[in-house]
Amino acid sequence: MPESRILETPAGPIRLDRTRVMGIVNVTPDSFYPGSRCPTVAEAVERCLAMEGEGADLLDIGGESTRPGSPRLSVEEELARVVPVLEALRGRLSIPVSVDTYKHEVAAAALDAGAAMVNDVTALRGDLQMARLVASRKVPVVLMHALWPPETMQDSPEYVDVVEDVCGFLEERCRHAVGHGVRRDAIVVDPGIGFGKTLAHNLELLRNIPRLMSLGFPVLVGPSRKAFIGELTGRAAPERMAGTAAAVAVCAASGAHILRVHDVGQMKDVVRLVDAVVWQV
Repeated sequence: MPESRILETPAGPIRLDRTRVMGIVNVTPDSFYPGSRCPTVAEAVERCLAMEGEGADLLDIGGESTRPGSPRLSVEEELARVVPVLEALRGRLSIPVSVDTYKHEVAAAALDAGAAMVNDVTALRGDLQMARLVASRKVPVVLMHALWPPETMQDSPEYVDVVEDVCGFLEERCRHAVGHGVRRDAIVVDPGIGFGKTLAHNLELLRNIPRLMSLGFPVLVGPSRKAFIGELTGRAAPERMAGTAAAVAVCAASGAHILRVHDVGQMKDVVRLVDAVVWQV
């Protein structure tokens, strides 16, 4: 296993001494995978508690879909979706919760309601106040590569060298974060599988997880049920669990620290096997 790391959060440390599984909870009516949608507070709370029971190491709760082509949501509507779920979960979970948002108002309210981490798909570009918020709250942040905005990210994406272009972007974003007071040991990087990438781009990034690791930050990867799996298998999102398991195995075997998935129990089994065989942990 690559160098062990610890993410300090208000909810306690997240030890990255082996591959960790992050469960996806979408408090949305329009996420690309229908099985991930939890449009009511009760459904979202039930999903969170179930994922913890299945072995999730942390959860990622989001109120706005950022799938390719999706429209943007107002701050007020996103707050109305996310905050009640976090408030209903307070004291009921023993694992940290990340909030999936690029708006500082939503992140601030979510942190007040019990979230312990911010997952920003714009890598702090979507809201110039987000970096200072993360720094002042002393919470970890995930910086993801994407060709923003979602409405156009899949319109013929091009790179000179997708791996080096993504790595260069993430290096610059990490410098930006540190320059605004974010602790270096609080940063996680994500190559953004499916966010402005063709099938060939996604596969090249998955082949080069070690290059991403060389940036010196924990690496999070989110391949779960993405369109590239459908392109390879001909299967719709509800039928992509096997393909997801293969992608998760590749990432875990390459040393990724966190894998963001819809199917926690099944992917936890995949990670356990890979960690035991490849990393002997």
